[in-house]
Amino acid sequence: MNGPTPVHLLTGFLGSGKTTLLRRMLADPAMAGAAVLVNEFGEIGLDHELLDRIDETVVLLKSGCLCCTVRGELADALLALHSRRARGEVPFFDRVAVETTGMADPYPALSTIRSHPVLRNHYRNVGVVTTVDAVNAPGLLDTRLEALRQIGAADLLALTKTDLAPPARVSDLIARLASVNPSARVMTASEVGAMDFLTEAGSLPPPPESARLNHHAGTFRADTPVTSFALEIEQPIDWTGFGLWLTMLLDRHGENVFRVKGILNLIGEDRPVAVHGVQRLVHSPVHLERWPDERRTSRIVFIVHGLDHALIEASFRAFDVMARRIAARGVSA
Repeated sequence: MNGPTPVHLLTGFLGSGKTTLLRRMLADPAMAGAAVLVNEFGEIGLDHELLDRIDETVVLLKSGCLCCTVRGELADALLALHSRRARGEVPFFDRVAVETTGMADPYPALSTIRSHPVLRNHYRNVGVVTTVDAVNAPGLLDTRLEALRQIGAADLLALTKTDLAPPARVSDLIARLASVNPSARVMTASEVGAMDFLTEAGSLPPPPESARLNHHAGTFRADTPVTSFALEIEQPIDWTGFGLWLTMLLDRHGENVFRVKGILNLIGEDRPVAVHGVQRLVHSPVHLERWPDERRTSRIVFIVHGLDHALIEASFRAFDVMARRIAARGVSA
């Protein structure tokens, strides 16, 4: 295969239905080319799905999907899986889905894939799916920072237990999630198919017009506010200046920047460029085929924890002005 193997992360708070969603995904033929890392086989009740047990840590399912248990570090499991594929000891797989533990902040797993000196040559993260319990999520959003980080990191939010919650409560939760993470798709878990689960975040269009926020929209209390806001920039952006500014912002405040996702109109580029990142991890930019509208306006959505929106915008404007002046001097020279 060409390039690193895509990795999809499945996260969600304790009891939010990750295992139920994963079990359904594993039965879909679209997952036949995938390897799945789980904590224990017993947690997802795979006995009736088994086609062959390769060894005590790897089984092959009827759908053709390879399923492996994670014992120890994620990096060790992924490297072992890569080596076994290379030696022909397990069936070929073209992507990996990883189920995290319910109390986990997604960032360490994402960071491991991106920054591990060997792992990053073989794998690349392409998306995060977060399950959200419609019954308990409203309380968790007010009290558990891990739940907010999981929601903030998501490319797809899968609502579970919607049949157990009043319709008005579900509607309120959907609106609240859209404010916390306006760049994520929101679907009920029953609507999520394998192709939704496997879609790469970089191939998704930017946030729609309806998701553009005013400053200080979507404020919720944990220990300090978690807020969503968007920057809109009418003029084309200098890529070097933008990269320097974002690097410095995340280096200083990365643990409090849950998510950055947007579409950029770059100087010298006809096509829009999509950027997205979680905390200090920024994925490679993706060139999209076309603009969603005729405006060609750069739009960047932030989900931050206790950070002042106005200061973030002011710092960007200052770097943008500086980058334009440097670029202008270079052209005139």
